[in-house]
Amino acid sequence: MIGALLGRDIRLATRAGGSSALALAFFAAVVTLVPLGIGTDIALLARVAAGVLWVAAVLAALLSLDRLFQADFDDGSLDLLALSPLSLETIAVVKIAAHWLTTGLPLTLLSPLLGAMFGLPPGETGTLALSLLLGTPSVSALGAIGAALTLSIRRGGLILPLLVLPLLAPAVIFGAAAVQAGPDGMSGGALLFLSAFSVATTLLSPFAAAAAVRLNLAG
Repeated sequence: MIGALLGRDIRLATRAGGSSALALAFFAAVVTLVPLGIGTDIALLARVAAGVLWVAAVLAALLSLDRLFQADFDDGSLDLLALSPLSLETIAVVKIAAHWLTTGLPLTLLSPLLGAMFGLPPGETGTLALSLLLGTPSVSALGAIGAALTLSIRRGGLILPLLVLPLLAPAVIFGAAAVQAGPDGMSGGALLFLSAFSVATTLLSPFAAAAAVRLNLAG
């Protein structure tokens, strides 16, 4: 049943016009437009690349977070899932995994190409991809909490970024710092802090998201 639910959420996200394609298009558009505004100074572009790419990736991932539980809540599927043998914590884990597989992972795979547009050396490009691979699960995990909290709020998708973005500040700070450290960032403390933050949020968020879903279903 877990596999069926995961496959269903992945299909919904990747179908034509799905949230995955929208996130990738937004990520590419933002990163492409920034050099047009800054100019052609390669040294300057390389200095700002880490922060720009990380912020763009987080914002792109946020685009699809409001649909994490909302579609199932609106059509009544979430009530049926709550009555199934699966716990709400398990359902939250599946939805977080589906969101990361269809959004966080594609953004990570696209990042080296976009990093090269900013003149990042190969070593720093590799660190950028690694930092996104380690950090984007925390975006999906914390986003799930925000999506669950705003389920029954009208225009909750507008409030969700305000709830989630402050919580994601450590991921952006440590991720950008790892890239800015250069090739040494592979063994630097920034990646260790980013990994610890991502693991902690990924482990704890299903419980918080499930509690928020219960409150909304009970109401």
